[in-house]
Amino acid sequence: MLRNIHSQEPNRLDVDLALFGALGDLALRKLFPALYHLDREGLLPSETRLLGLARHELDRQGFQAKVGSALKSRVSAEDLDKKSQERFLARIDYLKIDFANPEEYALLRDWREGSSRPMIVYLSVPASIFGEICCNLKAGDCLDEKSRVVVEKPIGYDLESSCEINDVIGDVFPESRIYRIDHYLGKETVQNLIALRFANPLFGTQWNQNHVSHVEITVAETVGIEGRWGYFDQAGQLRDMVQNHLLQLLCLIAMDPPSNLDADAIRDEKVKVLKALKPFTGEAIGRDVVRGQYIAGTHAGQSVPGYLEEEGADKASHTETFVAMKTEVANWRWAGVPFYLRTGKRMPEKLSQIVIHFRQQPHYIFDPDQRSLAANKLIIRLQPEEGIALQVLTKDSGLDKGMRLRPGPLHLDFHSAFPKTRIPDAYERLLLEVMKGQQYLFVRRDEIEYAWRWIDHLIEGWQAHELPPRRYPAGSWGPVASIAMITQDGRSWYEDY
Repeated sequence: MLRNIHSQEPNRLDVDLALFGALGDLALRKLFPALYHLDREGLLPSETRLLGLARHELDRQGFQAKVGSALKSRVSAEDLDKKSQERFLARIDYLKIDFANPEEYALLRDWREGSSRPMIVYLSVPASIFGEICCNLKAGDCLDEKSRVVVEKPIGYDLESSCEINDVIGDVFPESRIYRIDHYLGKETVQNLIALRFANPLFGTQWNQNHVSHVEITVAETVGIEGRWGYFDQAGQLRDMVQNHLLQLLCLIAMDPPSNLDADAIRDEKVKVLKALKPFTGEAIGRDVVRGQYIAGTHAGQSVPGYLEEEGADKASHTETFVAMKTEVANWRWAGVPFYLRTGKRMPEKLSQIVIHFRQQPHYIFDPDQRSLAANKLIIRLQPEEGIALQVLTKDSGLDKGMRLRPGPLHLDFHSAFPKTRIPDAYERLLLEVMKGQQYLFVRRDEIEYAWRWIDHLIEGWQAHELPPRRYPAGSWGPVASIAMITQDGRSWYEDY
């Protein structure tokens, strides 16, 4: 699919990609498989070079063997052919480097000697050392006016730490060459959401408070901490998922039409949404926000421990593993429309979806017992299977049914619609856009800062009201209070199993 989208675009360039943290989980699990697929699709120009940098003593062949092993475990057998793999691995080089030692960056400078290609620096490392690496790159004379840097979100722990990190990065790279990744923005369905909204008058004219009743955004994970206790207990689900992913999805749903598809035109509209998010004040902190923490339960028929029973756990931790909230975008388009956000660990299913609930017809003429069915829903599924479905009502078939209604979807399932086309991973698209120098799928600094302001205000409210997380069994949909929060408005969470 990426071949069809991008093959005719003229601004693709050869690059040198220097990947810091090349032996980490993200690099081996996501980044190198994504780069392999780009190479296999003919989307990596022939002169593009890939360099892994890490602290471990390893030669080039040893590193290529590690990447090859990662490809075997992450790429399907039908896509991993020997010729493509050999060609891809031949592109890869490796340098052992102490990221904290400025003198060792001479190794990278020497590796780049004589290259006129733009260098992309991908920081697949903790955000706490983004600034240190950037400063050492500059001091080591490794950069030029074409160099770009890619950093993973979340950036920082709060607004203050985020600003500190971005200040250091910004002293080395201009904003036009900083690419802040939120991998949700690279998903095929998110791209189609932009097309769906702004290319189809059917939805464009209905996308406001006159026609939309409410919006749900759910990102549910079946996993627990997965050995990340040290990181996660400092962050929590609010910082890790709401600030990072859910607010980006909310922005794409709620933003006004941009003047064009340029990066800043899109990001300007997203910032307006973040500025318009209502803060939680007073009793709304306890009424419209639910924190949760999972206790022991079951998943897939197996017993799983509670959060405080995980390896390395602090038994007194009040860190949340679940958040549900009702918020509102206070502007002309969305005034009075609630946005219900929900995310948690140890949920029954891995599920990321957005549900747009349209208002009912003002005059209803069918069976009164079926009135609760009488509203259309647009379901946008990001995972596990990407797709879009519009739930409509039709007459139930059969002579004995009368005018009984039945709900059914008008369904676009990408795997069914394009059975012979592999749906690209989000990182494939994002890496390709970085190489092409296009920023529209990446997050601008002011977006991050407005998101942190809103999150910090909520955390301050939690602390002021001393609200501990509510318990929920692993394998459930979260605390009962999260169900009560939405049912008090006469609504319920949409769960399409």
